[in-house]
Amino acid sequence: MLLQIHPDNPNAREISKVIEALEKDGLIIYPTDTVYGLCWDINSPKAFDKIVRLKGKNALKENFSLICENISQVSEFTSHINNATFRLLKRNLPGPFTFILNAGNNVPKFYKTKKKTLGIRIPDNNIAIEIVKRLGHPIMTSSLHDDDDIIDYMTDPELIHERYEKLVDFVIDGGFGHNVASTVVDCTEDEFSIIRQGIGDLEV
Repeated sequence: MLLQIHPDNPNAREISKVIEALEKDGLIIYPTDTVYGLCWDINSPKAFDKIVRLKGKNALKENFSLICENISQVSEFTSHINNATFRLLKRNLPGPFTFILNAGNNVPKFYKTKKKTLGIRIPDNNIAIEIVKRLGHPIMTSSLHDDDDIIDYMTDPELIHERYEKLVDFVIDGGFGHNVASTVVDCTEDEFSIIRQGIGDLEV
C-alpha cells in the first residue's frame, strides 16, 4: 500500500499505521535524507527472516544500518564511544552519514557479524525520525537499490510501490529520494576514515 506522508509535518495517524505494521513484524519502505530504504523493527527476528527471503542469502552478509532518534540512543546500541567520536557524531548528525561503530550488547545476536560492527544513522528526515520516536527504539535499515546499470537507487515512490507493493506492508511516499547514498565513515579505529563518499561532506 502506498502511504503518503508529508515530509515536513508527518501525520500522526499515518505514522501510527507504520508503527502498527512494524510491531507486527512488517517491512516498510521509507524516505531518508539520502535514498529510500527498506526498514523493519530491530527486535523482530520474523521481519529479519522476511528480509533474508526477499534479498536472498546475500542478506546474511549485508551491512545493515541502525536508524536512531539521537546520539543518546546510538550509545545504547554501540560499545564505548570515545570523546573524539562523540564530537564527530555531534557535528554531523542529523545528516547524510553512516558511522561504522562497534556493536554493543543490546544489538540482537542474529544481526552480529564476525566483525561485530554496526552502521549508525540519524537522518535529517522528519518521517524517519518520527517512526523511530513513536516506535520507542531504532529500526534496522537497508538501502533500496535499482537493477538499472546506470541508476544505483530507486527515487520515485510510485515506481517503488509498483515493484514492491506485494513484498512489503507499506511504501511511504515522502517525495522523490536522492540517487546518492550516505557518506560512510569508519570510526572503529583510532583514526576516522571515509570508506564511501556520498552525499554528505564530513565536518571533522
